[in-house]
Amino acid sequence: MEGLIPVFIVVGVIVVLAVVVGIYLWSTYNSLVQLNVRVDEAWSDITVQLKRRADLIPNLIETVKGYAAHEKAVFENVTRARAETLSANGPAEAGVAEGHLQQALKSLFAVAEAYPQLQASQNFLQVQHALVDTEDKVQASRRFYNGGVRELNTKIKVFPNNLFARNLGFSEREFFEVVDGAAIAEPPRVQF
Repeated sequence: MEGLIPVFIVVGVIVVLAVVVGIYLWSTYNSLVQLNVRVDEAWSDITVQLKRRADLIPNLIETVKGYAAHEKAVFENVTRARAETLSANGPAEAGVAEGHLQQALKSLFAVAEAYPQLQASQNFLQVQHALVDTEDKVQASRRFYNGGVRELNTKIKVFPNNLFARNLGFSEREFFEVVDGAAIAEPPRVQF
């Protein structure tokens, strides 16, 4: 009987450890799922805002075209950058496209500045205002997304999560960063 007591203690300790490890894995898995869903939701918010901005650009081009029809290259660059933004798959491609679009919009606004009557156009002012509002929403969405990615990536990398997170199907996510930082260092100037 005395030999059985240590066996019961050992078995009890093993069962308690297994329960603790199981609860830890269950809790960690659920928190990783929640973070992953939050990052997916945040990316969806970014794509909605990028689409909204892309939908405004043709109106902006048409308005400027009415005053500066000879600036064909500028319009083509903006149109090409808009298409690149809409076709981007994932944060890395979207970051490259974002830089190109920002550069193209700067050129478009530079053209618009040369036409005072365009600057006074009510339609142009409305589209500019909507574009500024959308740019703010894109930036807010990007901060929210990158915050979620930071939390998820940290949770995946910390010990002991790093031992099993990848085996459970979780991997680090990409940040949404504009590849050409100079392109957004000075956002398109919009004057009212």
